[in-house]
Amino acid sequence: MCATPCVGGPVFPRDNLTSFPRPGPIWPQAPGRLRYTLGYGNPEPGYDGDTAMMNDHLRKIVQQMPKAELHIHIEGSLEPELIFALAQRNNVSLAYSSVHELRRAYAFEDLQSFLDIYYAGASVLLTEQDFYDMTAAYLVRAHADNVRHAEIFFDPQTHTARGVPFATVVGGIHRACQEGPISASLIMCFLRHLPEEEAIATLEEALPHRAKIIGVGLDSSERGHPPEKFMHVFRRCKELGFHLVAHAGEEGPPAYIESALDLLEVERIDHGVRCLEDARLTERLAREQIALTVCPLSNVKLRVFPDMAAHNLVALLDAGLRATVNSDDPAYFGGYINANFIAAFDALPLGLRHARQLAHNSFAAAFLDPETRRGYLEQVDRYFAEL
Repeated sequence: MCATPCVGGPVFPRDNLTSFPRPGPIWPQAPGRLRYTLGYGNPEPGYDGDTAMMNDHLRKIVQQMPKAELHIHIEGSLEPELIFALAQRNNVSLAYSSVHELRRAYAFEDLQSFLDIYYAGASVLLTEQDFYDMTAAYLVRAHADNVRHAEIFFDPQTHTARGVPFATVVGGIHRACQEGPISASLIMCFLRHLPEEEAIATLEEALPHRAKIIGVGLDSSERGHPPEKFMHVFRRCKELGFHLVAHAGEEGPPAYIESALDLLEVERIDHGVRCLEDARLTERLAREQIALTVCPLSNVKLRVFPDMAAHNLVALLDAGLRATVNSDDPAYFGGYINANFIAAFDALPLGLRHARQLAHNSFAAAFLDPETRRGYLEQVDRYFAEL
């Protein structure tokens, strides 16, 4: 079960993940590294290394180092090719005539314009096998990027509102985690643009599946939807023993980070990059070692920063914050976790020390039992000691 990390299992090549229809899951032999030239995980234009700060040796180190991914929306890993394959399998009509046309639509102006197309893409997910195939496709890419452990967000309200049963959603995602090549756990997110009453109803639907879910989070449109809107449901989730996280300080102000900590009592902040605007808050995050799950390519794509050179990842690390690097919605934002590392290291004055710190932070911030965490941290230490 994904309530405890799911480790082991075969590795699956992407060509079999997108061949439809088929009678059931197929997990063939390992494909080796998935190449960015296949169209998955290409860094944003301008981050191809032509004027890179990182040399080839550091690039290889960053790509191959063991890491955890703590901020990945599984619906945001749904590639256009798979969207079209699922639409055909389920007889769903799309507003786009081709994969190319859909990719061209990925010209977002802000978080809301991204969410509009994100929810449209999710409309092809109808059966448990659909959710399984989507999750399996992400897991093979994460494994290729040397992710050892992932904590995967899923948005049940996006699907139950369309009549898809909660059990169908979590069943497919969880089954893929059990059979996948890396450790994976599930975090159920509430959509903050909807009323808290709907979040409470979603929590009730989740309870029969409690063993499959390690935590709850808060995502969707941040502006105008402060964390305190969800105080009651988060209080109930804490009573039930869920880990607690929330998106805050991406488009919303630093005050949202503080509210998430004080009113929702979260253990981790998703994004959180605007914390540096408040010196007192920054000092608190450093003192309490509250992790930030930073998503560089997403931040640039959604214009939180004008370009990667303006990103504040170095400043976050220099302030003593437990920052991590993640992919957010990789199918939409230009790359999976290694593409995010490469883009950041190409554009910013980051070196070997930062690589080791980011790898270490990713496991230190994960919701793992002490023995498992210690094992992963030892992997990081051994990897860098052997360079």
